[in-house]
Amino acid sequence: MDSLKPLFQRNQDWSDSMRSTNPEFFSSLCKQQSPEYLWIGCSDSRVPANQIVDLLPGELFVHRNIANVVVHTDLNCLSVIQYAVDILKVKHIIVCGHYDCGGVKAALENKNHGLIDNWLQHIKDVRRQHASKFEHIKNQGDELDRLCELNVIEQATNVCNTTVVQQAWENGNILSVHGWIYSIANGKLKDLKVTRSSK
Repeated sequence: MDSLKPLFQRNQDWSDSMRSTNPEFFSSLCKQQSPEYLWIGCSDSRVPANQIVDLLPGELFVHRNIANVVVHTDLNCLSVIQYAVDILKVKHIIVCGHYDCGGVKAALENKNHGLIDNWLQHIKDVRRQHASKFEHIKNQGDELDRLCELNVIEQATNVCNTTVVQQAWENGNILSVHGWIYSIANGKLKDLKVTRSSK
């Protein structure tokens, strides 16, 4: 337990810093969360959603899993989407993957990873569905980058096809779905230009 003490100290320092910058920060945060954005991203510890887009707590609703996968059997992810759309009334859903994703890399490997292989199969399916786009790629790094991008595009499409998003669009809600990718190497986001909107 002693090894965790620094985390409590860092928390205390952060709390003190936030209060000294804005004395009302925590009291206003307690009143309500009303983010305009849902971020569906990877669990990778190098990809902290709020920091990447420089938003404070309360400004970004976040769901993370290995390789930012959205499938219609994942009730956790679907419940997050439903809460974000129906209760929080977010206006944007951002599926954000990242280059050098360990989950995508593992999906490209021809070996057993255990239980996670069931989850990685969704990414392997993306690779199989887009096999022609890999025919001229010789470099493994380029193959990984391309699959990271295609995985984001596929998952953004899956978000669009959820009953929650379809119903929101049918009801005339203002809601857009975006596909972005983040580079750990330079800290920058790239829009993959697959935005779909209710407008």
